[in-house]
Amino acid sequence: MSPPARPRVLLVACYELGHAPLGIAWPLAFLRRAGLDAETLDLAVEPFSSERAAAADIVVLSVPMHTALRLGVRAAQRVRAANPRVHVCFHGLYAWLNADELLEGTADSIVAGECEDALVDLVRALGAGRDAAGVPGVTTRTSRAAPVRARLAFPVPDRTPLPPPARYAGYHHDGDTDAAAYVEASRGCLHMCRHCPVVPVYGGRFFVVPPETVLADIRAQVATGARHVTFGDHDFLNGPGHALDVAHRLHAEWPSLTFDFTAKVEHLLKHRRLLPELAQLGCSFVVSAVESLSDEVLRRLDKGHTAADVEEVLAVMDAAGIVLHPTLVAFTPWTTLDDYVATVELFRAHGLVAYVPPVQLAIRLLVPPHSALLDDPDAASWVGPLDRAAFTHRWTHPDPRMDALFERVASRVEAAEDAGEDPRQTWGGVRALAYEAAGRPVPDEAMPPAFRPDPPRLTEHWFC
Repeated sequence: MSPPARPRVLLVACYELGHAPLGIAWPLAFLRRAGLDAETLDLAVEPFSSERAAAADIVVLSVPMHTALRLGVRAAQRVRAANPRVHVCFHGLYAWLNADELLEGTADSIVAGECEDALVDLVRALGAGRDAAGVPGVTTRTSRAAPVRARLAFPVPDRTPLPPPARYAGYHHDGDTDAAAYVEASRGCLHMCRHCPVVPVYGGRFFVVPPETVLADIRAQVATGARHVTFGDHDFLNGPGHALDVAHRLHAEWPSLTFDFTAKVEHLLKHRRLLPELAQLGCSFVVSAVESLSDEVLRRLDKGHTAADVEEVLAVMDAAGIVLHPTLVAFTPWTTLDDYVATVELFRAHGLVAYVPPVQLAIRLLVPPHSALLDDPDAASWVGPLDRAAFTHRWTHPDPRMDALFERVASRVEAAEDAGEDPRQTWGGVRALAYEAAGRPVPDEAMPPAFRPDPPRLTEHWFC
C-alpha cells in the first residue's frame, strides 16, 4: 500500500514548565504554511489519546528540557503500543543531546535547533514514500545531521487547537492570579555556559524573532484571556535593543500588561541602565541563573559572573524596582559544604526565602551526552558512566557528605511539596540539614533575616 501524500501528523508537547507549548504551536504554523496540517496534544494539560496516536502516520514529540524528555520517552512507548507502524520524531534541545540513546529504539528521527523547516521537509518526504535519512537536518539511525543553525522566516505560532492560557501556569501577584501568555522573542544564546543544554545545540548562535511576529503571538493570547507575558527566551538580553523594542511595542498596545523574562547576571549588570525603563514598561520580575555563590563553581561552569556580582545584581534589581528570582545548581562536584551553607545564609539574609523555591536547594548538576563539561581536563576524576535510562552521566562528589546531604535535602523538599508546607519552614529544615552535615550548630537568631513581601511569580517554578 502506498503511503498517503498528506500524512497524518500528531504534534505532542510533553512539558514546558506549565507554559502554553511553543514546541507544538510553532511547528504547527510551519506545517500549515506549507499546505500540510497536524493535530496537537499537550500532555501537560490533556490526557494521552491512544485514538490520536493510532490514527497518525507521524508523531512528533517536543522535548526542550530534561523532564520533558523523560515524559516524552514514556509517551513514545505508548504511541508505539497503539500504532507500531508510526514514524516517531523527537525535536528540541534534549532530543539532539540524547539522539544516540533515542534512536536505539524509541525514535525514528531527530531534529533540533532552528528545525521547523527541516520538520516540514521530513513530513513531505515521508508522505512521498522517501526515506527520512535523505532529508537535510534530520538525524536517523543511518545518517547524522548537525543541529540546524540557519535563520528561519517565522510565521506566527498557531495556538488555535491549544487550550486557553487559563489552563497553564498563571501569574501570581498581590494575592491574585492572572492568566499568562508565553512567547519567545529570540532563540538560542550567544554565551557558552558549560552546563547549559543550549550550547551544544546552538554553539553560541542566537536568532531574533521579528517584533511583529512576537506581538501577533501576544495579541492572540491576550484575546483569549492572558494578562501577563512570559518571555521564554534563553536570555532576553542577548539582543538588548531588540528586547527593548519589543517591550516598548507591548506596552504601547497593552499599557496594563506586565511581563517577565530570563537573563544572565552578567547581562543584568552590563545593561543595568535599561532596567528602570523595562520596569516602567511593565517588567515585574526576572529569572536569572545565579547557579552558585562559589567562584570556583562559577569558573567551572563559565557563567561569566562572580559571587560578588550576585550581591551587586541584587542591589541593582532593587534599585530598578524589579524582583529577581535566582535559580541554582546547588549540588556540583565542586560545591563544598561551606559553599552550600553560605548560599542558604545569603539568600536568607537578603530576605529572599520566598524568592527561591526550596526545590532550587535540591537541584543537582545534570551532565547529559554532548555536555561541554565532558571536555573538562579532569572530567575523568568525577564523571561516571552514562545512565541511559536517566539520560545523564552519573557523578560522585569527592566529599561523601555532599552526596549524603543531597539525598536528605531532596527527600525533605519532596516531602514538603507533597504536604503543602510553607516554603519558609522548608528552608529552615534545609538550613538545619546543611549545618548538621557540616558538623556545625545552627546559629542563634541574634538578628532575624530581612523581610520582603511575597514576590510576583508564576504558579509553576522554574527548573530543568
